[in-house]
Amino acid sequence: MAFENAIALTGGIAVGKSSTIAILSLYGFRCIDADKVAHETLNEQSTKIADMFGSDVVIDGKVDRKKLGMVVFHDKQKLERLEALLHPLIYDKILTLSEIEEKRNFPYLIDIPLFFEKKSYNITRSLVVYTPRDEQIKRLMKRDGFLVDEATVRVNSQLDIEVKKSLASYVIDNSGNLKQLQVECEIARAKILKDFERLS
Repeated sequence: MAFENAIALTGGIAVGKSSTIAILSLYGFRCIDADKVAHETLNEQSTKIADMFGSDVVIDGKVDRKKLGMVVFHDKQKLERLEALLHPLIYDKILTLSEIEEKRNFPYLIDIPLFFEKKSYNITRSLVVYTPRDEQIKRLMKRDGFLVDEATVRVNSQLDIEVKKSLASYVIDNSGNLKQLQVECEIARAKILKDFERLS
Protein backbone atom coordinates (compact mmCIF):
# COMPACT_ATOMS: atom_id res chain seq x y z
CA MET A 1 0.00 0.00 0.00
CA ALA A 2 1.34 3.44 -0.91
CA PHE A 3 2.88 5.59 1.85
CA GLU A 4 2.87 2.81 4.49
CA ASN A 5 6.63 3.06 5.14
CA ALA A 6 6.89 6.71 4.11
CA ILE A 7 8.13 9.59 6.23
CA ALA A 8 7.31 13.08 4.97
CA LEU A 9 10.47 15.17 5.08
CA THR A 10 9.63 18.85 5.35
CA GLY A 11 10.71 22.11 6.97
CA GLY A 12 10.91 25.49 5.33
CA ILE A 13 12.80 27.30 2.62
CA ALA A 14 16.59 27.26 3.12
CA VAL A 15 16.60 25.03 6.21
CA GLY A 16 19.03 22.55 4.64
CA LYS A 17 16.80 19.69 3.51
CA SER A 18 19.19 18.74 0.67
CA SER A 19 22.14 18.35 3.05
CA THR A 20 19.97 16.30 5.41
CA ILE A 21 18.83 14.00 2.60
CA ALA A 22 22.45 13.52 1.46
CA ILE A 23 23.45 12.34 4.95
CA LEU A 24 20.38 10.16 5.51
CA SER A 25 20.92 8.50 2.12
CA LEU A 26 24.24 7.19 3.46
CA TYR A 27 22.18 5.29 6.06
CA GLY A 28 20.10 3.60 3.38
CA PHE A 29 17.12 5.94 3.38
CA ARG A 30 15.94 6.60 -0.16
CA CYS A 31 14.11 9.81 -0.92
CA ILE A 32 11.38 10.75 -3.37
CA ASP A 33 11.98 14.40 -4.20
CA ALA A 34 8.63 16.16 -4.63
CA ASP A 35 10.46 19.32 -5.68
CA LYS A 36 12.20 17.46 -8.51
CA VAL A 37 8.86 15.96 -9.58
CA ALA A 38 7.38 19.48 -9.41
CA HIS A 39 10.15 20.90 -11.64
CA GLU A 40 9.54 18.20 -14.24
CA THR A 41 5.78 18.76 -14.11
CA LEU A 42 6.22 22.53 -14.32
CA ASN A 43 8.18 22.23 -17.57
CA GLU A 44 5.75 19.66 -18.98
CA GLN A 45 2.99 22.25 -18.40
CA SER A 46 5.01 25.20 -19.75
CA THR A 47 2.45 26.05 -22.45
CA LYS A 48 -0.38 26.26 -19.92
CA ILE A 49 1.86 28.21 -17.52
CA ALA A 50 2.61 30.76 -20.27
CA ASP A 51 -1.12 31.11 -21.02
CA MET A 52 -1.94 31.60 -17.33
CA PHE A 53 0.91 33.89 -16.22
CA GLY A 54 2.41 35.40 -19.37
CA SER A 55 4.92 34.19 -21.96
CA ASP A 56 7.83 35.96 -20.23
CA VAL A 57 7.88 33.31 -17.46
CA VAL A 58 8.79 30.64 -20.03
CA ILE A 59 12.15 30.70 -21.83
CA ASP A 60 12.95 28.14 -24.57
CA GLY A 61 10.13 25.87 -23.43
CA LYS A 62 11.24 25.87 -19.79
CA VAL A 63 9.61 27.73 -16.94
CA ASP A 64 11.80 30.38 -15.32
CA ARG A 65 10.99 29.53 -11.70
CA LYS A 66 12.42 32.78 -10.34
CA LYS A 67 10.23 34.90 -12.65
CA LEU A 68 7.18 32.75 -11.97
CA GLY A 69 7.86 33.04 -8.24
CA MET A 70 7.92 36.85 -8.47
CA VAL A 71 4.44 36.65 -10.01
CA VAL A 72 2.72 34.08 -7.78
CA PHE A 73 4.28 34.77 -4.37
CA HIS A 74 2.83 38.29 -4.43
CA ASP A 75 -0.67 37.23 -5.49
CA LYS A 76 -2.48 34.56 -3.50
CA GLN A 77 -5.07 33.90 -6.22
CA LYS A 78 -2.37 33.29 -8.85
CA LEU A 79 -0.51 30.98 -6.47
CA GLU A 80 -3.72 29.01 -5.90
CA ARG A 81 -4.31 28.73 -9.67
CA LEU A 82 -0.78 27.40 -10.17
CA GLU A 83 -1.20 24.87 -7.35
CA ALA A 84 -4.58 23.72 -8.69
CA LEU A 85 -2.89 22.92 -12.01
CA LEU A 86 0.25 21.24 -10.66
CA HIS A 87 -0.63 19.49 -7.41
CA PRO A 88 -2.90 16.71 -8.80
CA LEU A 89 -0.27 15.87 -11.45
CA ILE A 90 2.55 15.86 -8.90
CA TYR A 91 0.52 13.72 -6.48
CA ASP A 92 -0.11 11.03 -9.10
CA LYS A 93 3.61 10.79 -9.90
CA ILE A 94 4.60 10.58 -6.22
CA LEU A 95 1.95 7.93 -5.60
CA THR A 96 3.49 5.76 -8.33
CA LEU A 97 7.02 6.27 -6.94
CA SER A 98 5.78 5.42 -3.43
CA GLU A 99 4.31 2.12 -4.59
CA ILE A 100 7.74 1.21 -6.01
CA GLU A 101 9.49 2.07 -2.72
CA GLU A 102 7.00 0.02 -0.67
CA LYS A 103 8.36 -3.16 -2.26
CA ARG A 104 11.60 -2.71 -0.25
CA ASN A 105 9.70 -2.79 3.08
CA PHE A 106 12.09 -0.21 4.56
CA PRO A 107 11.36 3.35 5.72
CA TYR A 108 11.91 5.99 3.04
CA LEU A 109 11.53 9.74 2.78
CA ILE A 110 9.29 11.86 0.61
CA ASP A 111 10.55 15.44 0.48
CA ILE A 112 7.32 17.48 0.55
CA PRO A 113 7.93 21.20 1.25
CA LEU A 114 4.22 21.99 1.88
CA PHE A 115 3.31 18.77 3.70
CA PHE A 116 1.60 20.46 6.66
CA GLU A 117 0.14 23.34 4.65
CA LYS A 118 -1.63 21.25 2.04
CA LYS A 119 -2.37 18.00 3.94
CA SER A 120 -2.53 16.25 0.54
CA TYR A 121 -0.69 13.07 1.51
CA ASN A 122 -1.91 10.29 3.78
CA ILE A 123 1.45 9.93 5.56
CA THR A 124 1.41 9.46 9.32
CA ARG A 125 5.08 10.23 10.11
CA SER A 126 6.94 13.43 9.44
CA LEU A 127 10.52 14.62 9.83
CA VAL A 128 11.08 18.36 10.09
CA VAL A 129 14.46 19.89 9.30
CA TYR A 130 14.58 22.88 11.60
CA THR A 131 16.34 26.24 11.42
CA PRO A 132 15.06 29.39 13.19
CA ARG A 133 13.14 31.80 10.95
CA ASP A 134 15.77 34.57 11.07
CA GLU A 135 18.42 32.08 9.98
CA GLN A 136 16.15 30.88 7.15
CA ILE A 137 15.91 34.43 5.81
CA LYS A 138 19.70 34.95 6.01
CA ARG A 139 20.41 31.67 4.22
CA LEU A 140 17.84 32.38 1.52
CA MET A 141 19.36 35.81 0.86
CA LYS A 142 22.81 34.25 0.59
CA ARG A 143 21.69 31.28 -1.52
CA ASP A 144 19.39 33.01 -4.04
CA GLY A 145 20.60 36.61 -3.87
CA PHE A 146 17.27 37.95 -2.59
CA LEU A 147 16.96 41.21 -0.71
CA VAL A 148 15.55 40.88 2.80
CA ASP A 149 11.97 41.86 1.77
CA GLU A 150 11.76 39.21 -0.98
CA ALA A 151 13.35 36.54 1.23
CA THR A 152 10.84 37.37 3.98
CA VAL A 153 7.90 37.06 1.55
CA ARG A 154 9.11 33.57 0.52
CA VAL A 155 9.56 32.40 4.10
CA ASN A 156 6.20 33.86 5.16
CA SER A 157 4.43 32.03 2.31
CA GLN A 158 4.87 28.81 4.30
CA LEU A 159 3.63 27.72 7.71
CA ASP A 160 5.86 29.04 10.50
CA ILE A 161 8.83 26.74 11.14
CA GLU A 162 8.10 26.64 14.88
CA VAL A 163 4.61 25.26 14.16
CA LYS A 164 6.04 22.62 11.84
CA LYS A 165 8.54 21.64 14.53
CA SER A 166 5.72 21.14 17.03
CA LEU A 167 3.80 18.89 14.59
CA ALA A 168 6.74 16.66 13.63
CA SER A 169 7.28 12.99 14.51
CA TYR A 170 11.04 13.60 14.25
CA VAL A 171 13.07 16.83 14.26
CA ILE A 172 16.57 17.42 12.89
CA ASP A 173 18.03 20.71 14.11
CA ASN A 174 20.15 22.25 11.35
CA SER A 175 20.82 25.60 12.97
CA GLY A 176 24.52 24.80 13.52
CA ASN A 177 27.34 23.42 11.40
CA LEU A 178 27.67 20.27 9.28
CA LYS A 179 29.07 18.23 12.19
CA GLN A 180 25.99 19.04 14.29
CA LEU A 181 23.77 18.08 11.35
CA GLN A 182 25.51 14.70 11.10
CA VAL A 183 24.92 14.05 14.80
CA GLU A 184 21.26 15.08 14.48
CA CYS A 185 20.83 12.72 11.51
CA GLU A 186 22.34 9.83 13.46
CA ILE A 187 19.91 10.42 16.34
CA ALA A 188 16.93 10.60 13.94
CA ARG A 189 18.08 7.43 12.15
CA ALA A 190 18.14 5.47 15.40
CA LYS A 191 14.66 6.68 16.39
CA ILE A 192 13.18 5.88 12.98
CA LEU A 193 14.62 2.37 12.83
CA LYS A 194 13.46 1.66 16.39
CA ASP A 195 9.92 2.81 15.55
CA PHE A 196 9.74 0.74 12.38
CA GLU A 197 11.16 -2.36 14.12
CA ARG A 198 8.36 -2.09 16.64
CA LEU A 199 5.80 -2.10 13.84
CA SER A 200 7.27 -4.94 11.79
